[in-house]
Amino acid sequence: MPDDFDANALDDVIHGKLRLAVMAFLSATRDASFTEIKTQTGASDGNLSVHLRKLEEAGYVAIEKSFVDRKPQTRASLTKPGRAAWIAYLDQLKNLIQP
Repeated sequence: MPDDFDANALDDVIHGKLRLAVMAFLSATRDASFTEIKTQTGASDGNLSVHLRKLEEAGYVAIEKSFVDRKPQTRASLTKPGRAAWIAYLDQLKNLIQP
């Protein structure tokens, strides 16, 4: 194992399975609707809502609520700090697997 890997340095906000999936999905797109995220992650409405809120509270995800054809729509996107945290998380994982 590389000397510079520190498992304690992994971001606990990102490291949860569903939050990790959300961050990965959002990192590959400008933004996504709640339904798109739910479909991609296989999460239930309630579970996804809780984890999006945690990512939003950490400043990693921005949530925008609007109406489309009189129906409420929630969209999420990574913030600049969220993208930086995602890159730092991936870099820390690379330290684990690189010889």
